Amino acid sequence: GGIMDGRGIAAAQALGAQGVQLGTAFLACPESAIGPAQRAAMARAQATDTRVTRIYSGRPARGIVNTLMQRLAPHEAAVPAYPVQNALTGPLRKAAASQGRADYLSLWAGQGVAAARALPAQQLVALLAQEWQAALQRLKV
Repeated sequence: GGIMDGRGIAAAQALGAQGVQLGTAFLACPESAIGPAQRAAMARAQATDTRVTRIYSGRPARGIVNTLMQRLAPHEAAVPAYPVQNALTGPLRKAAASQGRADYLSLWAGQGVAAARALPAQQLVALLAQEWQAALQRLKV
């Protein structure tokens, strides 16, 4: 988690990883299915604006803190398990999405959210490869 650029890829490999997976790095790409409210929330978010929650689905996942997370945080231990909680919050999330309201959406994003780059996926992959190669060269020095 938290890998957002080629330097992060090279660092993971230097620590013994055979490969890496990037998630949040691709959410800001135009090809991503996220809506405008989440795009705007991601553009404003810092790493400290995320936390792990079970509020939305009943399964732990990291997202940008918003009104729903804050209001239900004191009751999180009582949240039903997946798929029950996911079904319970589904209509709320759907309504929030249709109204463009990020305060009640599940804004899934990792701690690297502030480093997300809104580039087409093809350009992002090319840039990641370029950054990764440059970082590998620095490691060989």
